[in-house]
Amino acid sequence: MALTKEKKQKNLTDIKANIAKQKSVIFADFSKVNSADLFKLRKELKEQGCNLKVGKKTLIRIAFGQSGISFWSKMKKAVPGQLALVFGMEDEVAPARIAQKFAKTNENFKILGGIFEGRFIDRERALVLAALPTKNELLAKLVGSLANPISGFVRVLDKISNIQK
Repeated sequence: MALTKEKKQKNLTDIKANIAKQKSVIFADFSKVNSADLFKLRKELKEQGCNLKVGKKTLIRIAFGQSGISFWSKMKKAVPGQLALVFGMEDEVAPARIAQKFAKTNENFKILGGIFEGRFIDRERALVLAALPTKNELLAKLVGSLANPISGFVRVLDKISNIQK
């Protein structure tokens, strides 16, 4: 069923609002994915501070063009009739990680590329981005790396004080 002009304008406005707030975007082909699985994906994305929007490629191209991000010439060959846009509002890596996890369990969901730091990234780079650990995991590794030499120094001082007694 064709969209009315008002619905197209509303979709365009919604997509542009999400583009303005996003930290990263993942483009995915969701054809043949059943709606129950798509609702599960939306729920998981929402819990992680992300958002899923579906739109026609013409509206998406116009929305990104009006937002000053051009990527269409690099991606137009691989784009199906409709795209799923996974927007990362809080975490830059979460959309790629969640989309890749969903794609592993659902072979009809295919990552096509994305926008990261205002630039287009191809499918391979999006998958590399998905493999990155979460921000909390990276912070925990940093704290462990910083605390390890200090705790080693404390153990040496403790051994020295035990020897002197």
